Amino acid sequence: MATPSLLLLLADGRFPAGAHAHSGGLEAAVAAGRVTDLASLEAFLAGRLATAGLVGAAFAAAAHRAAVATTADPAESEARSGALARLDAELDARTAAPALRAVSRRQGRALLRAGRTIWPDAPFADLPASPGGAHQPLVLGLLCAAAGLSRVETATIAAYGTLTGAASAGVRLLGLDPYQVQALLVGLADACDGAAAEAARAADDPPERLPAAAAPLADIHAEIHATWEVRLFAS
Repeated sequence: MATPSLLLLLADGRFPAGAHAHSGGLEAAVAAGRVTDLASLEAFLAGRLATAGLVGAAFAAAAHRAAVATTADPAESEARSGALARLDAELDARTAAPALRAVSRRQGRALLRAGRTIWPDAPFADLPASPGGAHQPLVLGLLCAAAGLSRVETATIAAYGTLTGAASAGVRLLGLDPYQVQALLVGLADACDGAAAEAARAADDPPERLPAAAAPLADIHAEIHATWEVRLFAS
């Protein structure tokens, strides 16, 4: 059984997985003049939660389900490996921009390094052997299962992370009042919990039926951002 402290630890942006280096697409949106103030930041975060947040949370919850539904038995390990491979392929298909696929796998590698150090007995070896590493939500799902967190808690961490990274970047990119930005996040808390609950329920579905909410403009911004020679954030 996980303690509340473990939930807070894994949701903390200071957890050593590199999340602080990413703006969640906000840097490109600011450069394009689409996010300029607190109101437009709120709209950006709400849109991100309804798309990337929901999808990432659903896949993290599905990976958690695959982890807790099987044991260390070789036959069940093979089943878990197959389930994770299907999830990885489906998430790849939902991530249209090559730049965002690369970012997700890069963040997955960083999270995996931390997970292997803290929970060395977790079934991380069952993750797909992609050249770029597994997608971040899948690693998060296994890590949360190893920590003893529930499926809903796993989805909450995933959804919450899509908000806080971009919100923090907004303070730095736009010089916004950090207190007002925190008040904005409080206002989005119910929506975050709702997205997490929806994602946790969806994890019972086959991988091909998991949420596929898209944000084409975010994909375009990600590809443009990847071409910049000078940038404050990695994505």
